[in-house]
Amino acid sequence: MIAMELAETAWASTTHALHTVAVLAAEPEPTPGINTEGVVQFFASKIAPILLAVLGVIFIGRASRGEISKVLTSSAIAIVGLAFIAGAATLFFVGDYLIKLIFE
Repeated sequence: MIAMELAETAWASTTHALHTVAVLAAEPEPTPGINTEGVVQFFASKIAPILLAVLGVIFIGRASRGEISKVLTSSAIAIVGLAFIAGAATLFFVGDYLIKLIFE
């Protein structure tokens, strides 16, 4: 009697395990969520040039009114801001490299 109960329990556990393996093997690959590379490329190719053009127009307008010191200060701030953006982009690629290195 004990042997039959043991065999039934083992059979049920085995079929459950095989069913779980079959379900996991049959699941399709998950589709990616957000295309981050496309988003970054869009900002780099479309948004950044427009913002730089607006900054240029503002600087030219100030310079024509004789506010050279404000133009130089704003230019220096803009250059520092671009350096921060470049640093953030560098960290993005370094982080991507580290993730690929760890998980592959």
